[in-house]
Amino acid sequence: QVQLVESGGGEVQFGGSLRLSCAASESRFAIYLLGWYRQAPGNQRELVATITSGGRTTYGDSVKGRFTIFRDNSKNMAWLQMNSLKPEDTTVYYCYAYDASSGDGYWGQGTQVTVSS
Repeated sequence: QVQLVESGGGEVQFGGSLRLSCAASESRFAIYLLGWYRQAPGNQRELVATITSGGRTTYGDSVKGRFTIFRDNSKNMAWLQMNSLKPEDTTVYYCYAYDASSGDGYWGQGTQVTVSS
């Protein structure tokens, strides 16, 4: 069972920046597809960004050019750098890890991001 722990959320003003961290307990972390998702109350979970084990990234349309996902497999860590934050970015952000070899997916507990106008 992989445990993912997010940190780095908080409150920031419009146009500000935050960096979210995701720490994994699993030593096989390097082979996982990693992602950040977000979900506001009453809404579906939305893709923010993903990164493959080889470093290939994808981004949701609403965050392209503002957010960057990156990882350090030697530290079992992934990050989401969020710049030019907007009030509509306010929600809970979740780290996700997918092990393609087993088909298992894992979620962190979420971290709240609040952007004030």
